[in-house]
Amino acid sequence: MLQIIHDSRAHRLSVELEGHTGLLDYELDGTVMSITHTRVPEPIGGRGVAAELMRSALDLAAANGWTVKPVCSYAVAYLKRQSPEGTNAHLEDLLDEALDESFPASDPPAVGGVN
Repeated sequence: MLQIIHDSRAHRLSVELEGHTGLLDYELDGTVMSITHTRVPEPIGGRGVAAELMRSALDLAAANGWTVKPVCSYAVAYLKRQSPEGTNAHLEDLLDEALDESFPASDPPAVGGVN
């Protein structure tokens, strides 16, 4: 089990493993926790470190009565994997919104040609 450290001032969860630090950053707006960034260095990647950080963030949100808004791509993917299908329409709306914000459309795609 990893020891996750919560720095409430910096809005950050972190974990030290083998001299490397995994991070999860969030913003708090009222009762909405926006998970903005996760980072796990390659030497400690693939061991579930990011998932542990997410679980801790979700536990923190639940303990404080916060709603979670996934912003970073890992948070979106993690919540999508963890959400039982069809049980949380609000989560789906948040995930769609986060994806739209993560990948804004600059120009519509060119489809077809000119005749």
